[in-house]
Amino acid sequence: MTQSVTQRPAPRRFGHVETWVFDLDNTLYPHHVNLWQQVDGRIRDYVAGYLKVPAEEAFRIQKDYYRRYGTTMRGMMTEHGIKADDFLSYVHAIDHSPLEPNPAMGAAIAALPGRKLILTNGSRDHAGAVLARLGIAEQFEAVFDIVAAELEPKPALQTYRRFLDLHGVDPTRAAMFEDLARNLVVPHDLGMTTVLVVPDGTRDVVREDWELEGRGAAHVDHVTDDLTGFLQGLLPAK
Repeated sequence: MTQSVTQRPAPRRFGHVETWVFDLDNTLYPHHVNLWQQVDGRIRDYVAGYLKVPAEEAFRIQKDYYRRYGTTMRGMMTEHGIKADDFLSYVHAIDHSPLEPNPAMGAAIAALPGRKLILTNGSRDHAGAVLARLGIAEQFEAVFDIVAAELEPKPALQTYRRFLDLHGVDPTRAAMFEDLARNLVVPHDLGMTTVLVVPDGTRDVVREDWELEGRGAAHVDHVTDDLTGFLQGLLPAK
């Protein structure tokens, strides 16, 4: 007896897209910059200091909350009642100098037809510093950060809905670029074309195994290890 084979649907395309939504960290800059490693270390230090536990235990709690709540901050708020402002100001006090201007990416984003927005679990100040270092701040209409999300991080459904409602975005005419596959589940369900941005494989990156999973998932329409090249490939040939 021949078994039927369920084929994966064809990936959604971009011809209909009028709003381009980008995650920030590890999406708009290369994974190997490991900028987030600085934030990661400060999160561990914050957890250790607040809970008065050794660094090893703080790291375990940090990663447990990250997986279960979407961000360590949300876990610390839920489990221990921390103040979000204190956490955000502490963990984002990092050195952004490893980031270098990327005029090619800025030009590719500028050439995309329609609106461009940032949707990040980080803070507005951190996003501003990153975009300024990359030299692409002027390409984006707005930044929707964790405060705008009422401190509810991706991948929560209500966060995406708040973003879409606030900025009047039709998800069926939008594309989402992310470095975590789990953060593309809801956008895909809502009708967005989804793109997973992965490390290029040529340099060491500081990521957990689960953060690098999902490139073959049905909710991921496209995968790229070169965001600039990918965006340039979407533009009409001159």
